[in-house]
Amino acid sequence: MIDGVATDPSSNPSNEAKPRRARRTRMTGAERRQQLLEIGRTLFAAKGFEGTSVEEIAAKAGVSKPVVYEHFGGKEGLYAVVVDREMRRLLDMVTSSLTAGHPRELLEQAAFALLDYIEEYTDGFRILVRDSPIPQSTGSFASLISDIATQVEDILGREFKSRGFDPKLAPLYAQALVGMVALTGQWWLDVRRPKKAEVAAHLVNLSWHGLDGLEAKPHLIGRRKA
Repeated sequence: MIDGVATDPSSNPSNEAKPRRARRTRMTGAERRQQLLEIGRTLFAAKGFEGTSVEEIAAKAGVSKPVVYEHFGGKEGLYAVVVDREMRRLLDMVTSSLTAGHPRELLEQAAFALLDYIEEYTDGFRILVRDSPIPQSTGSFASLISDIATQVEDILGREFKSRGFDPKLAPLYAQALVGMVALTGQWWLDVRRPKKAEVAAHLVNLSWHGLDGLEAKPHLIGRRKA
């Protein structure tokens, strides 16, 4: 009571209800695992395996180190899952893209699939092209390229047979073609020019017209013959 006048306690600023702090939603185990994978993927792409620490991964996720160990057993386990996922994603993108009937368009689709992956999943590609410090269940980037080449090998084998070339040489040419696209993709990853469609067009131009003028029995013109 002030000067004989009763006061309402609720009108006193000191008694005003304090704003409630928003309750943090607790992540499920699956959500936390996915969060750690995304953070790890970003850090591994930027710093590499050796440059990334469990402490940094945990800090970015707002958790303690034991949480990372609980989900992945450590940095090696997290890295292995990230790499395996990226390798499967790239292989799926390439294999699912090969839908055309004409061999030249199939080459275009394969080139676009790899360039699409580089453009959309840049962090993943940066991780894949680094030498992995630990063994992977899905193999290395070189073995992944070999898997993709196997898809192209079947296409080339049919084309070689129809043109009278030895289909047994198809694996060699498939490795050469896919390797060319993969190495060009690594270069394009940083320069990003010319535009993706133009890069694909030039890759297919070299591949297709090189195959078009293929000699049935190529010969060496230099002095060395063996």
